[in-house]
Amino acid sequence: MLAIGLSWRQALPAIVVAYCITAVPILLTGTIGTRLRVPFSVLSRSSFGFWFSYFPVITRGIIAMSWFGIQTYNGSECIYQVHYLSRRNVMFQQHNLSDAEGHMAVYRPYLKSHTGLVKHYQRMMCYLLYWLLQFPFMLLSPQKIRYLFMIKGVIVPFAWLAMVIWAFIKVPPSVGLFSQHAAVQGSDLSWAWLTALNTDFTRYATHERAQYSQAIIIPVAFTLCSFAGLALINQWDNRAAAFFASFAFLLTTIGTNISANALVAANDLTVCFPKYINIRRGQVICAFIGGWAFCPWEVLAKASGFLSFLSGYTIFIGPFIGIMIVDYWLIHQGKIDVPAMYQVNGRYRYTYGVNWRALATLVICIAPAMPGLIHSIKPSINVGGIHNLFAIGWIFGFWSAFVVYYALSTLFPARGTYVEKAVLPDDVIPPSTSCDSTDEDVEKLDKAHVTPGTVS
Repeated sequence: MLAIGLSWRQALPAIVVAYCITAVPILLTGTIGTRLRVPFSVLSRSSFGFWFSYFPVITRGIIAMSWFGIQTYNGSECIYQVHYLSRRNVMFQQHNLSDAEGHMAVYRPYLKSHTGLVKHYQRMMCYLLYWLLQFPFMLLSPQKIRYLFMIKGVIVPFAWLAMVIWAFIKVPPSVGLFSQHAAVQGSDLSWAWLTALNTDFTRYATHERAQYSQAIIIPVAFTLCSFAGLALINQWDNRAAAFFASFAFLLTTIGTNISANALVAANDLTVCFPKYINIRRGQVICAFIGGWAFCPWEVLAKASGFLSFLSGYTIFIGPFIGIMIVDYWLIHQGKIDVPAMYQVNGRYRYTYGVNWRALATLVICIAPAMPGLIHSIKPSINVGGIHNLFAIGWIFGFWSAFVVYYALSTLFPARGTYVEKAVLPDDVIPPSTSCDSTDEDVEKLDKAHVTPGTVS
């Protein structure tokens, strides 16, 4: 945000508003997950149709793998900082240099020889080391690494709090963050702010109320963490603090990458290829595709390129979420047949496996933002003022899909998908039932048109 011309005064409110907005769909979709106990990749069938649901599933899987690469690069930067600090310490000892002199003695040759991230072999070695460090965690189930998340939850808050306190003490207000002003004005400032603004794990919650706290936690905690980053840009020169902070954020990035990216991509891959891929294999595939084929060091080479990447996928994610929220909360009013979502020819097949209402909504809501996406990829193509819709892709996509899908589903209701009350797996097979179904269980399955073994 600072790189595209905003000052901290504009960036911080954008962060606050963005996370307040984000908390609402997370709460609404998270509640669906805790009620039905199904992942996004299965739930999407109820609104998109059995076969068309693969489009949002594959899209989200690609996004998760992309973010896996970005977070891996972020984690590798922590290792790089530790390596850089060790080099600087050698300079101090060998040449008796001051802190600033040692900093420049190490930094000048780095800057001179590493102008391209791809050719920057030391950073790439740190990237490889971090990738190898986090890889074993993906071979374990989330339950087996819960202590990693516990340790992360204790260490990291203290680390970023210490960073903020240190920054305020170390950097005088006259030369630090508070003296900075926006580098853009007028309409450019407005669109830059909206671009900044535009920037599923809750089904594992023990009960529905367990994830309500996110509505408060997300805006508050995320904003504080973002402010810690804003406060430290270009102001870091304390070796010990940098070392321990790097270790803390190396730890937290591993946890984030596994929970928010690797497992998400694995879920989507298991749905696409259930015969060949399980959660563990899906995470391994994510590690290789997201970590290497995606080349995150290229995406992160420029801040403007990174923001284009973020806006690029939000034009799809916004409509996806808008459709799913409307379908569950307003159209079906929470009355979903969970076993039917696992049936190819079940009630959520719609027309040849496609809910044409969802398809029409995506076409109507994504098409206006596509010129902006093209312009962001190739700026030489002039698309006029319509490219601004791309800057607010998620907001525009979500609300336009919300309205369009509700109108189409109300005017042309898919009556075959309506049920009198929600049907959960436990309504078909009791939780205590073993894998060996009784005659009574088979009879229940026949009445529900469920193939034995598809619902556990």
